[in-house]
Amino acid sequence: MAHQSLSFQGVENADQVNRITTALMMLDGVNSVEVGRHGAEVEGHARREALIKAVQSLNLGIEVK
Repeated sequence: MAHQSLSFQGVENADQVNRITTALMMLDGVNSVEVGRHGAEVEGHARREALIKAVQSLNLGIEVK
């Protein structure tokens, strides 16, 4: 199973963390996600571009790398 890390800048509260977690878990190929204020650890076979796009689509003003 593939492991990917994302880095965030601009996450300020638990609501944003929860929304990011939900968006990532909804993607096909994601088996598990651990999200915090500074990033996420994702297990599964989802493409990195899809993970980044899912977070950006929330329009939270967060920078994702």
